[in-house]
Amino acid sequence: MSEPSPAELAARLRAHPSIRSKLGIAPATRVLGLTAQSLGRPGDDAAALPRPGGYDLLAGEGFIPAFLEDDPWFAGWCGVMVNLSDIAAMGGRATAVVDQVWAPRAETVAPLLRGLRDASSAYGVPLVGGHTNLAAPALGLAVSALGTARALITSFDAIPGDLLIAAVDPRGSYRNFDNFCAALDAPPERLRSDLDLLPALAEAGLVTAGKDISQGGIVGTALMLAECSGVGIDIDLPAVTPPPGIPRERWLRSFPNFGFLLSVAPEHANAVCARFCDRDIDACAVGRITDRSAVTLSDGTGTAVFWDHAATPYLDLGVCHA
Repeated sequence: MSEPSPAELAARLRAHPSIRSKLGIAPATRVLGLTAQSLGRPGDDAAALPRPGGYDLLAGEGFIPAFLEDDPWFAGWCGVMVNLSDIAAMGGRATAVVDQVWAPRAETVAPLLRGLRDASSAYGVPLVGGHTNLAAPALGLAVSALGTARALITSFDAIPGDLLIAAVDPRGSYRNFDNFCAALDAPPERLRSDLDLLPALAEAGLVTAGKDISQGGIVGTALMLAECSGVGIDIDLPAVTPPPGIPRERWLRSFPNFGFLLSVAPEHANAVCARFCDRDIDACAVGRITDRSAVTLSDGTGTAVFWDHAATPYLDLGVCHA
């Protein structure tokens, strides 16, 4: 089967539910009166609160009912995993996790709690409490993580001329939906050391900006990074190389358990990629930061606009554009 043209690919991705789900952020932040200039800088992977010598970090995630019903143990695991990725994406190290669970009865919530426990043990980050309600009509889950950082990686500092590096662990498979998991069979030491790559890069001053690849995949995350930084991003489609057997279109919207987009000065790109590749994590330049406002897809035969955040805001957090 031939690859879709950039225009066809852009249109299909733009309409996909995983991309469009992030449009729900703007109505909530408007009611709360939050913008990118608010304390903690909404739009980042975690809130960064300055303190002497660094930052305190706070991240949180809620889970859709379909995910909880489909695979409650994995949902519990992901409750820990995705928060630790968000802390790492900020250049931080997680220190603790708290959970909030709702269920009709104890037996219903047991697999979810086991998933939380197992991930906490694997990553070496303690669960220190939370909230439990066993009188709810259905299963529900929200999880938060605390962390610290000496140097930050933020969504707001990408610079035109930087390279966009995608670092993704390819040693996995799809667990459900478009969730690509490479963590479940990995030794705990590897999980912990892989996440520590991000704060090490931040402390070495090798990364300009970045984000955890989340719901919406590479293209959705690139759009959020571009809008927060007030820049554009050109994605080179042939440079995006999925694991064997996975179509590029699906990979572009997939949610990997270990995946980060980093804005890196060209002179640092080789050093950044080498740190990931030394741990068998795929890392390469897949695009370039521009002084425009659109995320575009190119394949050598043509270029198409995926999303222009100046014309149609995605997060709509009041970022000033260059």
